[in-house]
Amino acid sequence: MANLKMWLAGGALLGLAGVNGFLIWRNSQVEAEIVKVRTATEKEISGLRQSAATSAADTRKTIDDLNQQLSQSHTRATALANQASVVARRHAEKLVSDMNRKQVEERAKLTEEAATAAAEVQKQLGEVKQAADTNSGKITEVAGEVGAVKTEIAATKTTLDTTIAELKSVRGDLGVQSGLIATNSKELAALRELGERNYFEFALTRQAKAVKVGGVMLTLRKADLKRNKFSLDVLADDKRVEKKDKTINEPVQFYMPNARHPYELVVNEVGKDKVVGYLSIPKVVQARR
Repeated sequence: MANLKMWLAGGALLGLAGVNGFLIWRNSQVEAEIVKVRTATEKEISGLRQSAATSAADTRKTIDDLNQQLSQSHTRATALANQASVVARRHAEKLVSDMNRKQVEERAKLTEEAATAAAEVQKQLGEVKQAADTNSGKITEVAGEVGAVKTEIAATKTTLDTTIAELKSVRGDLGVQSGLIATNSKELAALRELGERNYFEFALTRQAKAVKVGGVMLTLRKADLKRNKFSLDVLADDKRVEKKDKTINEPVQFYMPNARHPYELVVNEVGKDKVVGYLSIPKVVQARR
């Protein structure tokens, strides 16, 4: 019994020793692993530190390069801006100078044109004034002429009235009371002014051929200068009427188919183989009933 306990105790001790050895071995392995892991970690950290340092240097170099390029760009930009500013200022100064020059030229041109226009206007005003003075003189002259014409018309009217008042109305060779009889060209003009009949003057000479006067044919047969008498034939509407031994200023009357009142022939002057007078025709043509 005692031996068994001792055996068991020894086995326990032995087992404890084995367990302890195992634990020591395992501990040594763990420590070795830890050392290995620590070494690897430190190596990796060192590599990371070296890589970070290299990256930082590269980054710093890149930043420095960028700063340098930026500085150079800024310098170039500043130079270009200054140059552009100088060019723009010079261009602006040139524009201002050109504008001022053009304004001066335009003012001079406008001044010259204004002076020319003013001279032209002054010239035209002078011409208008001259024309007005001329027209004024002409108006005065015309007014005087109008006054003279009025005076002449008044005198003519007075003369005409007087002449008409002196005209006579006598009985014709057909026994019909004639109108007013003109004995000369002045009285005939007065009769025309009255406008009651149409008048056709004639001068007949002894000849075989008849002369047409106011639509009728007249042929002088005889002219007696001493007795102031004449004879003639009247051909009207295909009918021949002989008027013999008529005296000056005597209404020689004959009818036409289309006239209610007689035609009247008056001789104012008898010469050698010649008579001068007029034919009076009524204006209103109306057939006799």
